[in-house]
Amino acid sequence: MANLNKVILIGRLTRDPETRAFANGGMVASFGFAVTNRRKNSQTGQWEDDPMFIDAEAFNRGEFGKLADIVRDRCRKGSQVMIEGKLHLDRWDDKTTGQKRSKHKIVVDNLQLLDPRTGGGTRWAGVAAATKRWTPRRDRPPTAGRSARPRRPGGVGRPSNRTITATRATSRFNSEDPARAGHKLPTRGYS
Repeated sequence: MANLNKVILIGRLTRDPETRAFANGGMVASFGFAVTNRRKNSQTGQWEDDPMFIDAEAFNRGEFGKLADIVRDRCRKGSQVMIEGKLHLDRWDDKTTGQKRSKHKIVVDNLQLLDPRTGGGTRWAGVAAATKRWTPRRDRPPTAGRSARPRRPGGVGRPSNRTITATRATSRFNSEDPARAGHKLPTRGYS
Protein backbone atom coordinates (compact mmCIF):
# COMPACT_ATOMS: atom_id res chain seq x y z
CA MET A 1 0.00 0.00 0.00
CA ALA A 2 1.40 3.39 -1.02
CA ASN A 3 1.44 6.39 1.32
CA LEU A 4 1.90 10.06 0.51
CA ASN A 5 2.14 12.92 3.00
CA LYS A 6 2.40 16.16 1.03
CA VAL A 7 0.63 19.49 1.49
CA ILE A 8 0.72 22.56 -0.77
CA LEU A 9 -1.16 25.62 0.49
CA ILE A 10 -1.38 29.31 -0.38
CA GLY A 11 -2.44 31.61 2.42
CA ARG A 12 -1.31 34.27 4.89
CA LEU A 13 0.61 34.29 8.16
CA THR A 14 -1.61 34.95 11.17
CA ARG A 15 1.24 36.06 13.43
CA ASP A 16 4.90 37.02 13.23
CA PRO A 17 7.29 34.04 13.15
CA GLU A 18 8.85 32.96 16.43
CA THR A 19 12.32 31.36 16.24
CA ARG A 20 14.14 28.98 18.56
CA ALA A 21 17.80 28.02 18.23
CA PHE A 22 19.11 24.54 19.01
CA ALA A 23 22.38 23.68 20.75
CA ASN A 24 23.73 22.08 17.55
CA GLY A 25 23.33 25.35 15.61
CA GLY A 26 19.98 24.58 13.99
CA MET A 27 16.93 26.78 14.13
CA VAL A 28 13.16 26.43 13.83
CA ALA A 29 10.71 29.18 12.89
CA SER A 30 7.11 28.66 14.06
CA PHE A 31 4.20 30.64 12.64
CA GLY A 32 0.43 30.54 12.27
CA PHE A 33 -1.03 30.06 8.80
CA ALA A 34 -4.54 30.69 7.44
CA VAL A 35 -6.15 29.43 4.25
CA THR A 36 -9.55 30.69 3.16
CA ASN A 37 -12.03 28.41 1.42
CA ARG A 38 -14.98 30.04 -0.33
CA ARG A 39 -18.36 28.37 -0.34
CA LYS A 40 -21.80 29.44 -1.39
CA ASN A 41 -24.43 29.68 1.32
CA SER A 42 -27.45 27.70 0.10
CA GLN A 43 -29.92 29.83 2.08
CA THR A 44 -28.74 33.31 1.10
CA GLY A 45 -27.01 32.52 -2.19
CA GLN A 46 -24.01 34.62 -1.15
CA TRP A 47 -20.37 33.49 -1.20
CA GLU A 48 -18.85 33.20 2.28
CA ASP A 49 -15.28 32.81 3.48
CA ASP A 50 -14.55 29.72 5.55
CA PRO A 51 -11.04 30.18 7.06
CA MET A 52 -8.87 27.28 8.21
CA PHE A 53 -6.05 27.95 10.69
CA ILE A 54 -3.01 25.70 11.14
CA ASP A 55 0.41 26.03 12.76
CA ALA A 56 3.56 25.59 10.66
CA GLU A 57 7.26 25.07 11.39
CA ALA A 58 10.25 25.71 9.13
CA PHE A 59 13.64 24.23 10.00
CA ASN A 60 17.20 24.95 8.94
CA ARG A 61 18.14 21.53 7.58
CA GLY A 62 21.41 20.27 6.24
CA GLU A 63 24.48 22.23 5.32
CA PHE A 64 22.69 24.68 3.02
CA GLY A 65 19.31 24.87 4.78
CA LYS A 66 18.38 28.44 5.61
CA LEU A 67 14.59 28.18 5.47
CA ALA A 68 14.03 29.23 9.11
CA ASP A 69 16.33 32.23 8.60
CA ILE A 70 14.39 33.30 5.52
CA VAL A 71 11.06 32.98 7.34
CA ARG A 72 12.42 34.99 10.28
CA ASP A 73 13.88 37.74 8.08
CA ARG A 74 11.27 38.13 5.33
CA CYS A 75 7.89 36.98 6.65
CA ARG A 76 5.58 39.05 8.83
CA LYS A 77 1.97 38.82 9.97
CA GLY A 78 -0.23 39.11 6.87
CA SER A 79 2.46 38.00 4.39
CA GLN A 80 1.07 35.86 1.59
CA VAL A 81 3.11 32.70 1.01
CA MET A 82 2.88 29.33 -0.64
CA ILE A 83 4.10 26.52 1.59
CA GLU A 84 4.93 22.98 0.61
CA GLY A 85 5.47 20.40 3.31
CA LYS A 86 4.01 17.50 5.23
CA LEU A 87 1.46 17.03 7.99
CA HIS A 88 2.75 16.16 11.45
CA LEU A 89 0.70 15.22 14.52
CA ASP A 90 1.93 16.68 17.81
CA ARG A 91 0.88 14.80 20.99
CA TRP A 92 1.34 15.92 24.58
CA ASP A 93 -0.17 15.67 28.05
CA ASP A 94 -1.99 18.76 29.30
CA LYS A 95 -0.26 19.96 32.48
CA THR A 96 -3.40 21.38 34.09
CA THR A 97 -5.92 18.60 33.39
CA GLY A 98 -3.59 15.66 32.69
CA GLN A 99 -5.50 14.79 29.51
CA LYS A 100 -3.80 13.71 26.32
CA ARG A 101 -3.90 16.43 23.66
CA SER A 102 -2.97 16.49 19.98
CA LYS A 103 -2.99 18.84 17.01
CA HIS A 104 -1.86 18.78 13.40
CA LYS A 105 0.82 21.11 12.08
CA ILE A 106 2.72 21.48 8.81
CA VAL A 107 6.46 20.92 8.65
CA VAL A 108 7.55 23.20 5.78
CA ASP A 109 9.96 21.88 3.14
CA ASN A 110 9.74 24.79 0.66
CA LEU A 111 8.31 28.27 0.86
CA GLN A 112 7.53 30.83 -1.83
CA LEU A 113 6.96 34.44 -0.83
CA LEU A 114 4.08 35.81 -2.91
CA ASP A 115 4.01 39.44 -1.76
CA PRO A 116 5.43 41.64 -4.53
CA ARG A 117 8.77 43.25 -4.00
CA THR A 118 9.30 46.91 -4.79
CA GLY A 119 10.82 45.86 -8.12
CA GLY A 120 7.96 43.43 -8.83
CA GLY A 121 8.01 39.66 -9.17
CA THR A 122 8.00 37.00 -6.50
CA ARG A 123 10.64 35.75 -4.12
CA TRP A 124 11.49 32.05 -3.78
CA ALA A 125 13.02 30.50 -0.68
CA GLY A 126 13.86 26.92 0.02
CA VAL A 127 16.57 24.32 0.11
CA ALA A 128 16.53 23.79 -3.66
CA ALA A 129 16.43 27.51 -4.41
CA ALA A 130 19.26 28.32 -1.98
CA THR A 131 21.67 26.14 -3.95
CA LYS A 132 20.47 26.95 -7.50
CA ARG A 133 19.94 30.55 -8.47
CA TRP A 134 19.09 31.66 -12.00
CA THR A 135 20.79 34.73 -13.37
CA PRO A 136 20.32 36.13 -16.87
CA ARG A 137 23.24 35.99 -19.29
CA ARG A 138 24.73 39.40 -19.77
CA ASP A 139 27.64 38.49 -22.07
CA ARG A 140 25.55 38.76 -25.28
CA PRO A 141 22.60 40.90 -26.35
CA PRO A 142 19.19 39.24 -26.59
CA THR A 143 18.04 38.15 -30.02
CA ALA A 144 15.16 39.90 -31.68
CA GLY A 145 13.04 36.77 -31.95
CA ARG A 146 12.77 34.24 -34.75
CA SER A 147 13.42 36.77 -37.51
CA ALA A 148 17.00 37.20 -36.28
CA ARG A 149 17.81 33.54 -37.00
CA PRO A 150 19.45 32.68 -40.31
CA ARG A 151 17.05 30.91 -42.66
CA ARG A 152 17.71 28.19 -45.17
CA PRO A 153 17.39 29.24 -48.77
CA GLY A 154 14.29 27.87 -50.40
CA GLY A 155 11.76 28.02 -47.55
CA VAL A 156 10.93 26.28 -44.30
CA GLY A 157 11.64 22.81 -43.05
CA ARG A 158 14.47 20.48 -43.74
CA PRO A 159 15.38 19.43 -47.27
CA SER A 160 14.05 16.15 -48.51
CA ASN A 161 15.01 13.83 -51.36
CA ARG A 162 11.36 13.04 -52.05
CA THR A 163 9.22 15.62 -53.81
CA ILE A 164 5.59 15.92 -54.84
CA THR A 165 3.77 18.30 -57.09
CA ALA A 166 1.53 21.04 -55.82
CA THR A 167 -1.54 19.31 -57.23
CA ARG A 168 -1.09 16.49 -54.66
CA ALA A 169 -0.56 18.89 -51.74
CA THR A 170 -4.08 20.30 -51.70
CA SER A 171 -4.11 20.67 -47.92
CA ARG A 172 -1.25 23.19 -47.99
CA PHE A 173 -1.52 24.93 -51.34
CA ASN A 174 -4.35 25.67 -53.72
CA SER A 175 -3.75 23.23 -56.60
CA GLU A 176 -5.76 25.35 -59.03
CA ASP A 177 -3.37 28.29 -58.74
CA PRO A 178 -1.54 28.45 -62.11
CA ALA A 179 1.58 29.90 -60.48
CA ARG A 180 1.91 26.80 -58.29
CA ALA A 181 1.09 24.18 -60.92
CA GLY A 182 4.04 21.84 -61.26
CA HIS A 183 5.92 23.47 -58.37
CA LYS A 184 8.09 20.98 -56.48
CA LEU A 185 7.61 20.93 -52.68
CA PRO A 186 9.56 19.13 -49.95
CA THR A 187 7.65 16.16 -48.60
CA ARG A 188 6.74 15.29 -45.07
CA GLY A 189 5.55 11.72 -45.07
CA TYR A 190 3.79 11.80 -48.46
CA SER A 191 4.25 8.79 -50.71
